[in-house]
Amino acid sequence: MIVLLFLPPGCLRRRVLSRRTFVLYNDGVPKVSQQHRDARREQILAAARRCFLRDGFHATSMQDLFAEAGLSSGAVYSYFASKDDVIMAIAEENMQDATDMIRAVAIQQPGRSVGAVLADIMEILRAKDAQDGLGKLTVIVWSEAVRNPALAERFTELVTELRVSLADVIRQSPDHLPGDAPADVLAAALMSIVPGYLLQLALLGPGSVDGVPDAVRELWPGAMAPRP
Repeated sequence: MIVLLFLPPGCLRRRVLSRRTFVLYNDGVPKVSQQHRDARREQILAAARRCFLRDGFHATSMQDLFAEAGLSSGAVYSYFASKDDVIMAIAEENMQDATDMIRAVAIQQPGRSVGAVLADIMEILRAKDAQDGLGKLTVIVWSEAVRNPALAERFTELVTELRVSLADVIRQSPDHLPGDAPADVLAAALMSIVPGYLLQLALLGPGSVDGVPDAVRELWPGAMAPRP
């Protein structure tokens, strides 16, 4: 005979008392750490990136994501309610990475020319493209933002936030950023150059941008003038 004994709160585990007797300790569901949740979320996003790059956004189903991630539907839906939520999360990560990267290049390495700063950004983007297909993923996000009004609204917010952030970096870095044009115009110029580089990476491949960073350094070789 199997005897199940439910005891007062202790620890949630099963202990074998004999070959046919078990005691279940019941003190609720164990807590999941934030580190575990972050890792699981990234696991899902990494699987989504692979699916989107391999099969495209529209050809990828949520069932494909479950299989690629090796998780149940419930596990995935506890983080993302739909594919639109997934691709927006990818867009948000890309935008945050871009902001962090530009801040690092512009603030932590002062006194360099605008060409050198842009060239460094391009080289970092190329490395990330080789690592996780950043260029193609960016184009996928753009195309979905054009098609889907809800995504477009959120993407517009993200782009606006990035431009504001870039303008703030320019204003806070008077010693090594151009001094004549307004900060918001400089931010817009930077965002006009970098997407074109990403587009070439996505559509034409990394060979198409060989030498581009060096050419940018040659176009703007002088040290950045202090802002008045």
